[in-house]
Amino acid sequence: MPCRIRRERREMMEFVDAIVREHQENRVAAGDDEDLLDVLLRVQSEGELDPPLTDDDIKTVIIVSSSVLTFSLPDMFMAGSETSATLLQWAMAELVKNPGAMRKAQEEVRREVAGRVTEDALGGLRYLGLVIKETLRLHPPATLILRECRAACRVLGFEVPAGAMVLVNAWAIGRDAASWGADAEEFRPERFDGSGVDFKGTDLEYIPFGAGRRMCPGVAFGLANVELALASLLYHFEWEVPEPGEELDMAEAMGLTTRRRSDLLLVPKLRVPLPC
Repeated sequence: MPCRIRRERREMMEFVDAIVREHQENRVAAGDDEDLLDVLLRVQSEGELDPPLTDDDIKTVIIVSSSVLTFSLPDMFMAGSETSATLLQWAMAELVKNPGAMRKAQEEVRREVAGRVTEDALGGLRYLGLVIKETLRLHPPATLILRECRAACRVLGFEVPAGAMVLVNAWAIGRDAASWGADAEEFRPERFDGSGVDFKGTDLEYIPFGAGRRMCPGVAFGLANVELALASLLYHFEWEVPEPGEELDMAEAMGLTTRRRSDLLLVPKLRVPLPC
């Protein structure tokens, strides 16, 4: 098995190297539908960074590695897909469990969308964004975030030596009553209405994707998928539990993501026909 893992790892790295070379040979003008690699290569060629951006630096961005955990470019998309599916399940579960929030989200989507849910319409779905934020607070994709301490420090009376591995409990931070109030365990999207707290890694009471330079590289990819899928589900269907009055099981199971312990089973009722 180790030999197979090394072989597949080598093949994957060769694939990533080929992608980098292809982008180097087929450069596009700034702003002409640049992707991540195009931007990095342009910044490298402009030579304005100190220290300069090297090929290895660029590969590090798309392979984002540390001494204990490695995310490759394929991993970034797999993680984005896995967290998207899990987040979508939790959002639907919380909305079904909280019919008032479900009603507000559906009314907004059906008011702002004209016939077909598209990416262009997502900008006007403000309450939907609050729903996703609140879902991330209660059900962060990664419960425990692993980090290596780069310098010795003292935290809450504890001496943490350089090189120590530290686990940050994003799940507990998101439910801390000191930061979120007495209703920290409740699903209430309105708590983010007018709040400057965001998941970009600068508000340390809310770090569903981590913080700093090592925060999750698949955030934008994953959230775009979730917003589009959730808006479509709310726009086209009404949702019910299989048995009237049935209580949803909201228990969690630990894994690559904080997924539901049991599958989410809901009954859709078509309200707006799906486009052909």
